[in-house]
Amino acid sequence: MVYVFLGLPVKKKRKRGKGKKPIRIRIWKIAFDLLLCFIALTMVPVLLYKFVNPPTTPLMWIRWVKSGAQQKTPLHLNAWVPIEQMSPNIIKAVLAAEDQKFFTHKGFDWLAIEYAIQTNLTTDRKVGASTISMQTSRNVFLWQTRSWFRKLLESYFTVLIEFFWSKQRILEVYLNVIEWGDAIYGCEQAAQTYFRRSSKTLSPVESAWMAAVLPSPRHWALRPTPKHVQARQSKILHALPQMQTSH
Repeated sequence: MVYVFLGLPVKKKRKRGKGKKPIRIRIWKIAFDLLLCFIALTMVPVLLYKFVNPPTTPLMWIRWVKSGAQQKTPLHLNAWVPIEQMSPNIIKAVLAAEDQKFFTHKGFDWLAIEYAIQTNLTTDRKVGASTISMQTSRNVFLWQTRSWFRKLLESYFTVLIEFFWSKQRILEVYLNVIEWGDAIYGCEQAAQTYFRRSSKTLSPVESAWMAAVLPSPRHWALRPTPKHVQARQSKILHALPQMQTSH
């Protein structure tokens, strides 16, 4: 009123910005939105591959790039075989070699992980503890180079596929996408390449050999078979009678 009476300009009160949130809240909101986007983007392929067979894998593209984009390096999985049509021998052999507790764990073999950590920290040996579920996650969704970040993502995808996929689906995808030699992917292509027969008719000896080379197929699948692969093959053969192909 005094300002009006004296003819002076009235000072207007500054209005505080309504709806303007503190910067800390805005940062949390952005982080939360990014988390939701990440979950959505990763959930889509997991749910899709529950019903649809993966057409390719990151490893196939990596091999293709490293080969200089050679035509002989495949980019697509063209020899998919339903698990019902695979020989029980190859299924049992891979379970015996890679993950004998596959049907009893929830994606992680904690005893094997603890042993691997202790061995890697206290000796010069490098021991892995990846289950078939973890290997499937890595092969279908991620890259192969070892790092803690990739291991974290691998664990995340392992939880997802264990929750949304059946054990049979995980095993089927694994057997159809894993690398079984240079430019060889999946048990059907491997069976045709090494034994000139379908994976439906693989014998116990053939299956044990195929499972024996899995830790390093591009090097261990050489002929004549290295002695350490023969020893591994023999152990797998002895374990076959105890293995089951389902729950």
